[in-house]
Amino acid sequence: MSKGNINVSVENIFPLIKKFLYSDHEIFLRELISNATDATLKLKHLARIGEAKIEIGNPQIEVKVNKDNKTLHIIDQGVGMTQDEVKKYINEVAFSGAEEFLEKYKDSEAKETGIIGHFGLGFYSAFMVAKKVEIFTKSWKDEPAAHWTCEGTTEFSLEEHNRKDRGTEIVLHINEDEEEFLEESKIRELLTKYNKFMPVPIKFGTKEKELPKAEDAPEASGEDEKPKTVTVDDIINNPDPAWTKQPTDLEEEDYKNFYRELYPMQFEEPLFHIHLNVDYPFNLTGILYFPKLTNDMSVQKDKIQLYQNQVFVTDNVEGIVPEFLTMLRGVIDSPDIPLNVSRSYLQADGAVKKISSYITRKVADKLKSLFNNDREDFEKKWNDIKVVIEYGMLTEDKFYDKAQKFALYPSVDNKFYTYEELEAKIKDNQTDKDDKLVILYASNKEEQHSNIKAAQDKGYEVLLLDSPIVSHLIQKIESSKEQKVSFVRVDSDHVDNLIKKEDEQVSKLSDEEKEKLKESYEAVAPKEKYTVQVEALDSNSAPVMITQPEFMRRMKEMQQTGGGGMFGMGNMPEMHNLVVNANHPLASEILGIEKDEDKQSKIKQALDLAKLAQGLLKGEDLTNFVNRSFETIK
Repeated sequence: MSKGNINVSVENIFPLIKKFLYSDHEIFLRELISNATDATLKLKHLARIGEAKIEIGNPQIEVKVNKDNKTLHIIDQGVGMTQDEVKKYINEVAFSGAEEFLEKYKDSEAKETGIIGHFGLGFYSAFMVAKKVEIFTKSWKDEPAAHWTCEGTTEFSLEEHNRKDRGTEIVLHINEDEEEFLEESKIRELLTKYNKFMPVPIKFGTKEKELPKAEDAPEASGEDEKPKTVTVDDIINNPDPAWTKQPTDLEEEDYKNFYRELYPMQFEEPLFHIHLNVDYPFNLTGILYFPKLTNDMSVQKDKIQLYQNQVFVTDNVEGIVPEFLTMLRGVIDSPDIPLNVSRSYLQADGAVKKISSYITRKVADKLKSLFNNDREDFEKKWNDIKVVIEYGMLTEDKFYDKAQKFALYPSVDNKFYTYEELEAKIKDNQTDKDDKLVILYASNKEEQHSNIKAAQDKGYEVLLLDSPIVSHLIQKIESSKEQKVSFVRVDSDHVDNLIKKEDEQVSKLSDEEKEKLKESYEAVAPKEKYTVQVEALDSNSAPVMITQPEFMRRMKEMQQTGGGGMFGMGNMPEMHNLVVNANHPLASEILGIEKDEDKQSKIKQALDLAKLAQGLLKGEDLTNFVNRSFETIK
């Protein structure tokens, strides 16, 4: 058995770092500005603890484009580097100066500085867009400045320089095929995307600022006098965004202003916000906003921005934010989020699950508080937030348990109940002969109006459940309740059959007559669309009605909206029950008609009326029905 060391060829690994470490070339600017930010924060920390006895002023980072020279410059006023530090931090690939700094000053709260770097690789992202990179740097220590140059190979030059100012300037000589990064509009776009909330001011050019008008200035006469302006630095970022502050330091208007800052093209105000702020067992801050939501869940996602120490990472937060909350908007920031080496996406581990659970609990607590403090306002907002809450109940068991205290069940009459309140209201009148609580609901008040009215005439309460996932949700509710409970849509059967009681109607027709009546209807109603049922119902009820069986309709809806379907039901054709009232006078009248042609004509008219009531009469059938109806009134 032999042992040895694996040899790593720098010549081979360097091109991989340059070309393949980062999935998108544009993030080179994020990485270099992150390094400049770290350099600035290090200096601030050294000054704070008294190690750097210098006046640091208000350091900032500057980004400049020189199109003539085809160079891009990133300049900071941070700690800078000596020649030895350049050799250590730049020439040793994957040696992180940030990690070393945090380790060295771990006893002086260095971790609270917000230092970003971890892997020691960000600098080399510059070679994805540059054929040559130069570093001009002077340390805060009293040592000569240094000039480092590399043209994308393992060879470099390092020499003294006459630079006098503390800090570092990185100069990128941009490749010919990457010259889009010499366009000011492109650089501004990247700075806004990745560095909008970096903790150090970032200057990109200048702008004109209007001077305030003196209160005692005389009114201008004649033509309007142009306002006076002054040229100032164009600081493109907000170093102190709302999520970095304590909730007690913010007013409601501050949260609204920050929402406008995050989404300048969003004109609707958010309904409410949730401020996240935790430092144990992990660090996480952020603000989540509940916008007004539609029932179309597919277009709502990718609105939450994930940051790490105020550096934008991604707007795809699946994994760290529970799926049902990805429809919200806002910001989450955590130095404890495990990212891959290029800070491009999450790496799953136990911390992610803990953060996800915390966010779920925090949202549930906020919703409960809103419900308890102002139920009337909560009810007004229900239709705008119900998709999130119902989706959360469906997908997160812990959220489902907490939601029992604030999830609402609206009625068709615009009354709102918690499940406990609903159960207390309907249990006496809507418990069937098998001691099962039957909850009646409609999905569309207009289309199911006649069914709703029939149920209300019997004193039944009818809910309005119209979200796209209602079939999935009621399935879960039915299986989770200790008491037997069943949700039944009002158009799934005749009203007398929705809640089966002990008493049953006696049929005026014999079994033989009922069979003949059934055969007569089957001769007219297509068997592939309708199952004919002859039942003894109240004689004042409709002579014919069309229903859709609850189980089959629900399973079909569940499969069509993703999962939960059975036996390919999502692809099955629409099937309905054609319920014929044996006790209605029309039943006896049809049995008394001798000519098949006349009998079928009468049945056809009754069937079309039933189809019309359910919105199923369309196309040629509707045209023929209208023409027949006009013939009868001539």
